Amino acid sequence: MLDIKFVRANPALVKENMERKFQHGKLELVDRVIALDRQYRDALSGAEQRRAQRNAGSKLIGQLIGQGKKEEAEAKKQEIALLGAELEGLAEREKLLSAQIREIMLVIPNMIDDSVPIGRDDSENVELQRFGEPVVPAFEIPYHVDIMERFSGLDLDSARKTSGNGFYFLAGDIARLHSAVLSYARDFMIDKGFTYCVPPYMIRAKVVDGVMSFDEMSNMMYKIEGEDLYLIGTSEHSTIGRYMDTILKKDSLPQCLTSYSPCFRREVGAHGIEERGIYRIHQFEKQEMVVLCEPEDSMDWFHRLYSYTVELFRSLDIPVRTLECCSGDLADLKVKSIDVEAWSPRQQKYFEVGSCSNLGEAQARRLGIRVKGASGSYFAHTLNNTAAAPPRMLIALLENNLREDGSVAIPAVLRPYMGGKELIES
Repeated sequence: MLDIKFVRANPALVKENMERKFQHGKLELVDRVIALDRQYRDALSGAEQRRAQRNAGSKLIGQLIGQGKKEEAEAKKQEIALLGAELEGLAEREKLLSAQIREIMLVIPNMIDDSVPIGRDDSENVELQRFGEPVVPAFEIPYHVDIMERFSGLDLDSARKTSGNGFYFLAGDIARLHSAVLSYARDFMIDKGFTYCVPPYMIRAKVVDGVMSFDEMSNMMYKIEGEDLYLIGTSEHSTIGRYMDTILKKDSLPQCLTSYSPCFRREVGAHGIEERGIYRIHQFEKQEMVVLCEPEDSMDWFHRLYSYTVELFRSLDIPVRTLECCSGDLADLKVKSIDVEAWSPRQQKYFEVGSCSNLGEAQARRLGIRVKGASGSYFAHTLNNTAAAPPRMLIALLENNLREDGSVAIPAVLRPYMGGKELIES
């Protein structure tokens, strides 16, 4: 969320930012919120004047009574009573206008970084760099569902009975590999100096409003019926929410956390072979990176975070590439975002396995996360990034480590989490 003072002083820049994001339908919101802000400040000024008049009148009443001027004192009391009624009306107006302003400000997009490429959607994202040599083996790579079922590691039919489409059972070595990936990612991030945490898996509406845009919420979040609670779509939500209404000491930054959670999402995606199986699902697990830092350090952290994901995947011998998200592909709170994609030898293309985002002060402003500095307080910057999110990472791992005889080689770094096993065999 932007500062209303910034919008008031820079309406043309805010509109230009909307145009760069191809959100032309929101342009009129800028003029509307500025008009509401003017009315709000007028109400504040009017209330301040009436309070001053009431205070002066109250003092005068005492003087009039002391002088025996009871009728004049009584008239002044009636005048003050009218001022009190006007103040109540102005207070209600302030409250109403403040709510209207916030409602609009929540949907005005954050200012994107000047380095973000301009494009309408993810088809115009820009490849930055490739890491590792993508290999297409001489033998056919089966669909990931078939690989897992060969090891009796995946049961979609039973999951449909218990839970519906978009869920799955994992079993045996496949389930163990799934857990191994998460444990390895956890320890990998701890070795980078991050503090491991397990957050709540449900959050209140106030936190939801603080960490994401309305469009994201409507597409992602599951609401708990009859409760002010939502299931989290990623551990970033509750991990950032932990700092709500907090003033951090400058020397306590950066706060670097790696958080584990199951994640729950409503959107399954389009139908088709690449949407079946366990690529797009309602429930999955993820190891996340979350950083709260000084504003001047956030871009440095941004580049550092996605480099950790690249390093992690390369340690598993999985080729990856990085993509810069274009303006039209950025969610409203994001300043800049880079996706990490893993190589799929079966599809002979890359697919998304992680996303790194710099949100500037947007989440901190919404949630009231401030830093106490030498010359006053200011909003922290927040960032998040995927360390590992099986089952997508599991798909990449299986495809890139499948052997011609149908076995799967376990990367050396995962073997300690698999009891020393080097292969998964049927």
